[in-house]
Amino acid sequence: MSSHFCLSIRFLDPLFHGRSDGGVPEWPPSPLRVFQSLVAVAARQRVEAESALKWLERQPSPMLVAPAGVTSSGYSLSVPNNAMDIVARAWCRGNYSNSGDANPATHRTMKTVRPTQLLGGDAVHYLWPMCESLTGEVCGYVETLSSLARSIVALGWGVDMAVGYGAVVSDEQVEALLGERWLPGAEGTGDGLRVPLQGTLDALARRHERFLTRLKSHTAPPPLSSYATVEYRRATDLPQRPVAAFSLLKLDARGFRAFDTTRRALTVAGMMRHAAKLAAQHAGWSESKINAFILGHGESKDAGEHVAVGPQRFAYLPLPSIEGRGEGKALVVGSVRRTMLTAFADDCDEEIAWARRALSGLELTDEDKNQPPVALLSLLPTTDKIVRRYTQPAASWATVTPVVLPGYDDPAHYRRRLKQGIEAEEQKQLLTRLNDRIDGLLRKAIIQAGFSQVLADHADLDWRKVGFWPGADLADRYGVPDHLRRFPRFHVRINWRDANNRPIQIHGPVCIGGGRFCGLGLFAALAD
Repeated sequence: MSSHFCLSIRFLDPLFHGRSDGGVPEWPPSPLRVFQSLVAVAARQRVEAESALKWLERQPSPMLVAPAGVTSSGYSLSVPNNAMDIVARAWCRGNYSNSGDANPATHRTMKTVRPTQLLGGDAVHYLWPMCESLTGEVCGYVETLSSLARSIVALGWGVDMAVGYGAVVSDEQVEALLGERWLPGAEGTGDGLRVPLQGTLDALARRHERFLTRLKSHTAPPPLSSYATVEYRRATDLPQRPVAAFSLLKLDARGFRAFDTTRRALTVAGMMRHAAKLAAQHAGWSESKINAFILGHGESKDAGEHVAVGPQRFAYLPLPSIEGRGEGKALVVGSVRRTMLTAFADDCDEEIAWARRALSGLELTDEDKNQPPVALLSLLPTTDKIVRRYTQPAASWATVTPVVLPGYDDPAHYRRRLKQGIEAEEQKQLLTRLNDRIDGLLRKAIIQAGFSQVLADHADLDWRKVGFWPGADLADRYGVPDHLRRFPRFHVRINWRDANNRPIQIHGPVCIGGGRFCGLGLFAALAD
């Protein structure tokens, strides 16, 4: 069982005044801020904690669990206007009248303060994974740091009174912590949270030494620079995936080339994959990268068995038009006139950017039928109205192509038993089990598509064979690859919710289930 070193900071008043660079409100408080508070306690108490602090700065960036924070309406303070030199000159002239320039109260101004207000809790937890075994040395470090944490009196401004506590906790105890999960990501982002790294403690000591001698040297101590900046995002916050969107034009480029969504969308995905393969060969990509990233094959050309490559590959998503029809201009799913390339993994920006450059202007042909080209690709901006229907943030989404479940929805043959004329109570139980099975498979598909466990657990799901979008065909009528024909297909509507059952907006594209790399299980945003 894995464990974590948990350092908890509990605020006495659910307000936090801390600021990051440029005076921007900082929430949650950065790991560097907590590290500095531990260093301050060690210096104040004159305890030997150097080894423990240097051990902590070598650890990977911690996960944070914190209550939701919102900027409050604020309040105003009367503060000095940094003009006491005027008062001092008046005093030097013998003006002790305590009026006008000689009165310090004259040189004050109002300052508006808008602290972050904590909602639903008052504690922030910092969780470092214990990658190494809990040896006696490591246990000693943990005990030292926990002792320092108990002497923390504030975090942020001086008015942000707080108490600290440290302990080693299990995965089950971590799951029980209340609050939003903030996960560390890539380093080097300018708007992330500051995190200590190896050398931060020594840099803080040098800066403090320079601070003590600032009057002799007539120079201010340099700002601390020995730290990392790490992008943190909540478990419900997905990074916006890069996309390459194209319109499908007639060969003379005089208009759209439309393809029937139900019968021909899968063909469009195949032609896109073929065009990407030819472009990659022309660009000099290696055969192994073409097989994996373009074609989705991990096996060699002569291998008899397919080997999955995971999410690190292109997904080809034909985009049915969402267009207003009729007198009331109700939105209806139409034909495929656009297509999109994306990836369901991180760190694929370079390949998506290449696709934007390399595929625009190429012709689409069916590689299996040796026929002439049928359409021309033309690069689209991401601001295109139809493209935005698939990429804009929204809390409610519904499929334009059915989701192929990642498994059988009825392995125990409940439907066969339902047809045999059973009692009402047994019928109710079987229907409940069947629904639970489908619900579980859909949540599994959400996780497989790269969404977090939190999103999968709390999503509000509806499914049926009939589409939720007007114009969508019955789920079983859509073309699917041969290896997926045996799996059930459903139209699905998702209302994304967080752990507190509040709607949260998720960026697209959203595409889940088997066949998601060829556009099956594609969702469009229901709200503008």
